[in-house]
Amino acid sequence: MEVWPGDAYPLGATYDGNGTNFALYSEVADSVTLCLFDEDGNEEQIRLSEVDGYVWHCYLPQVMPGQKYGFRVDGPNDPENGNRCNPNKLLLDPYAKAVAGEIDWDQALFGYNFGDENSRNDEDSAPHMMMGVVINPFFDWDGDRKPKTPYHQSVIYEAHVKGLTELHPDVPEEQRGTYAGVAHPSVIAHLQKLGITAIELMPVHQFVNDSTLQEKGLSNYWGYNTIGFFAPHNVYSATGDHGQQVQEFKAMVRALHLAGIEVILDVVYNHTAEGNHLGPTLSFRGIDNASYYRLVDDDKRYYMDYTGTGNSLNVGNPHSLQLIMDSLRYWVTEMHVDGFRFDLASTLAREFYDVDKLSTFFELVQQDPVVSQVKLIAEPWDIGPGGYQVGNFPPQWTEWNGKYRDTVRDFWRGEPSTLGEFASRITGSADLYESSARRPVASINFVTAHDGFTLQDLVSYNEKHNEANGEDNNDGESHNRSWNCGAEGPTDDPNVLSLRARQQRNFLATLLLSQGVPMIAHGDELGRTQQGNNNTYAQDSELSWINWDSMDAPLMEFTAAVNTLRAEHPTFRRRRFFDGRPVRRGEGEALPDIVWLTEDGTPMSPDDWDTPVSRSLGVFLNGQGIRGKDARGQRITDANFLLYFNAHDEAVKVTVPAKEYAPMWDVVIDTAGEYADADPVPADSQLSVAAKSMAVLRAHAEEEEHDHSVAASLAALAGSKAQQNPGTAE
Repeated sequence: MEVWPGDAYPLGATYDGNGTNFALYSEVADSVTLCLFDEDGNEEQIRLSEVDGYVWHCYLPQVMPGQKYGFRVDGPNDPENGNRCNPNKLLLDPYAKAVAGEIDWDQALFGYNFGDENSRNDEDSAPHMMMGVVINPFFDWDGDRKPKTPYHQSVIYEAHVKGLTELHPDVPEEQRGTYAGVAHPSVIAHLQKLGITAIELMPVHQFVNDSTLQEKGLSNYWGYNTIGFFAPHNVYSATGDHGQQVQEFKAMVRALHLAGIEVILDVVYNHTAEGNHLGPTLSFRGIDNASYYRLVDDDKRYYMDYTGTGNSLNVGNPHSLQLIMDSLRYWVTEMHVDGFRFDLASTLAREFYDVDKLSTFFELVQQDPVVSQVKLIAEPWDIGPGGYQVGNFPPQWTEWNGKYRDTVRDFWRGEPSTLGEFASRITGSADLYESSARRPVASINFVTAHDGFTLQDLVSYNEKHNEANGEDNNDGESHNRSWNCGAEGPTDDPNVLSLRARQQRNFLATLLLSQGVPMIAHGDELGRTQQGNNNTYAQDSELSWINWDSMDAPLMEFTAAVNTLRAEHPTFRRRRFFDGRPVRRGEGEALPDIVWLTEDGTPMSPDDWDTPVSRSLGVFLNGQGIRGKDARGQRITDANFLLYFNAHDEAVKVTVPAKEYAPMWDVVIDTAGEYADADPVPADSQLSVAAKSMAVLRAHAEEEEHDHSVAASLAALAGSKAQQNPGTAE
């Protein structure tokens, strides 16, 4: 085969229309061999003679898209000093844009013989390995434009490619569980109906299915086990795994963008699928182990593990950092994604030992003209010392706010002494973000996510039920801050079912009307259950997939209606924190932008906040106090709102505040369903807020004809499921 010198940049396999350039970084290598494979598995080896700055490279004019390839790296093999080269192991290109096949966990994949970790295994691993695929980078984006939805207008929907689509009756069978399935018009229509602006996909980088799970008849469903940071996971492709998955992924992004929906990827740059010192040699370990991984300083045979997965990427090494930054840029520029959610992001801040928000990785992101301009969401914790870093990430980052989740769960299950923190969380968590010049949108608010109970299970189980995972129910979080509403699991008690339905509405309404960015876990709006399993990482089955045939249609309609209210009123999506200062606009008494109210309609005092038995709260939101301008430079104003939260087991009578707040009020949300078609409520009158319920009132505009439709539809939906199906378990 004709071999040209080629270039050291870009890394990976790059097809230019005439041939393909190959480039691989390895500082430790003595030699590097490029291996090309035909459809029958026959291997052709090309030894790379060109090397610049530790990058080995060549250009092959004959190589076209679809070509499968890998590398063999010869060099030192002394694990005690952190080197694990072995030319008998075929290695996946860290920059592979597509991957063909899967590994079969044969012993040949390992650098040692089973039972003797100090031995050396020289079996050829190629027959058992996945391989890189040269891709065609050209794609007709057909004028694709990124939605660029501002954070304060965003509603995120966390979803799993397979779980979202595998059972969808409108998606053709061959497209279920794939990128094409996510792009199906019926799936997109559902997202649009809910008012979703961004879909956050659980890991779609090429990942490895764990052998320990396969031995149990399970699989790595969640996908937090990455091996290829540039390649869309091949199993999620309806068009095959020979490079077509890239085109299919791009088509999905294009379709979602056309619908006004952004695509955010859940990415795992903190570790790889090669595991600890007993793991297989698949890629990084055999290419340049010490460059890519954090090793134990006084014994480099072992790996630093801040993730609980066996290893941690070495973000202190410039080439490892380059890999991460090149990957991020690739997904933005070539795949057109709109942002990233970083799994265990605190690990990326461990340049030396402690978590440091000023580490090199964050400095690189800050100055990068591409990556710094997309949505950056941190899961702000890892399992290492000092790993819980909620509120401590740099200014352009947002964070999964675990404190929001815990506080809202505690409030609605009736825990004492929660009012103060609950108030802080639903108004944007200023205590976490304001001091660092961040805004309410720094808080990604969520009640449930992939890790833990679904919303339905949160109100149906006190205890986890993870027996299906094969770990004797020892896995998963034991302290879920859940409440089963009086019966553990399925029941036909109509009172329990009614309460569970109301609690789900409480959580969703609270989430969508809190300041910050709401995130809904897929299927929560449909009443999805995992039968009490709060750790379905290994459950690639109907236990985890959305069952579209048994969805809770009233709950879906309720969710869509509340989200419409949020979208129509900037009061619920402020760009700045409340400051409590009076606002005067036109005639009338100046009122603060926010007032916390007691049950008698007067502002709360410090003593009111400290009452441990109190489980109800009222708040006035001043629509004149937004203090901002729209894109046209016009001052933003809105209607005034009252929100009442009652987590007591009994109804609470509240006095609507004096007429200076508003003379009359319309009930627009009542999660208990008691105010359908209610007449406007006058100031200084009493309103009964049902047990475990939430009510939202909007100032009545005299000059406009009162429209009962929103209130009536929400209230009617609130009680419908228990009334229609009193004998079914939710």
